[in-house]
Amino acid sequence: MKKVEYKNLNFTLEDNIAIVTLNRPKYYNALNSELIGELEKVLAELENNDKVRVLIITGSGKAFAAGADVTELMEADPWGALENCTRAHRVFDRLETLPIPTIAAINGPALGGGCELILCCDFRIAAESARIGLPEITLGIIPGAGGTQRLLRLVGLPRAKEMIFLGSLVNAEKALEIGLVDRIVNDQELLEEAKKLAGKLIERPKIALKLAKNAINFWRDKDLESSKKFEMAQFALAFCTQDQKEGMRAFVEKRKPSFVHK
Repeated sequence: MKKVEYKNLNFTLEDNIAIVTLNRPKYYNALNSELIGELEKVLAELENNDKVRVLIITGSGKAFAAGADVTELMEADPWGALENCTRAHRVFDRLETLPIPTIAAINGPALGGGCELILCCDFRIAAESARIGLPEITLGIIPGAGGTQRLLRLVGLPRAKEMIFLGSLVNAEKALEIGLVDRIVNDQELLEEAKKLAGKLIERPKIALKLAKNAINFWRDKDLESSKKFEMAQFALAFCTQDQKEGMRAFVEKRKPSFVHK
């Protein structure tokens, strides 16, 4: 086993399986700019490592990832917001098109950017304690890392609108019912279950898997690029509003926001 420790994540190689563990447990693995940068470095390494056949992504502590780091965003202007989501799109796109199968082992809440991260993976296995959602609307903004597009392609338009417009979360059972996750397991068995799936994938021919993933992504994403760019523009525009400032301040101050709809 080879283990590489970054500041915000752990990267482990077990034979042909790479395991990335988001590691900011004090902040529920919130996706700050440093973590996103480290994830991009890991993905670049995996793209050039012919021995790795499957990637598993999970979180440390009690959460998978509690979204973006609000403290980094709360004072951003539209250009800063656009820069932030452009970086996230670049890294998440790289994960989605990684030429090996990817598995999200969802060990707890996967919210906002955490939800958008699991949407980029080929498989999603949820622990019983998992909670999943895109609550950005409660901060006066919208999902900005592909969530509006990937979620609706996965669960359908009515479910996506309900989750995004209301900012509502779904538990593991509901996520399975609507097709947001593929299976549910006991919390203690989550990583082993992900490894079992990885073992089955390793038995399949590597090149054929890559070709199948390329074909699926091409069909699904044919019109995705323009949709994502439009989403990025709408995300940045939300940072022109007073409600964005109020929503994020209320989050940091642990109080209910008082929106003025401006």
